[in-house]
Amino acid sequence: MSMYQAVMATPLGRIGIRMTGEAVSELDYLPADTPEQPPNDAATRTVVEQLKAYFHDPRYQFTVPLAPGGTAFQQRAWAVLQAIPPGTVLSYGELAQKLDTAARAIGGACRNNPIPILIPCHRVVGRQGLGGYTGTTTGDPLAIKRWLLRHEGVDVDR
Repeated sequence: MSMYQAVMATPLGRIGIRMTGEAVSELDYLPADTPEQPPNDAATRTVVEQLKAYFHDPRYQFTVPLAPGGTAFQQRAWAVLQAIPPGTVLSYGELAQKLDTAARAIGGACRNNPIPILIPCHRVVGRQGLGGYTGTTTGDPLAIKRWLLRHEGVDVDR
């Protein structure tokens, strides 16, 4: 039995979807050779459909329920991330000001985000550059961040 309720192919590669009840609890970037797995229930099918809609139209607004596990601070930070519209970026410092905390704390919340894309941590950038993505500042995760931002119309070569 798979640990995911679905594995879908996307322009970014395979994404595994983990649910808690009818809410998304994790999205994982998986190796390219991971077999696709159709959704095993209606709630997961809705998540797959909404992700496909986003990959078709970057302005698509997700409505699926989310259930990320995290600290109270992380939950607050992730709620603020969800309010950043597609095609918009904020710096770690700007988000820190909104939450009366430090930029480093925002970076930690982004790094620990279990539901990337749906909780759009890719829309948070460094003051003088792209910043990190999924806890790294080099390699494939940054290619994913660049792709997502370009998909939403953000000039990532600023």
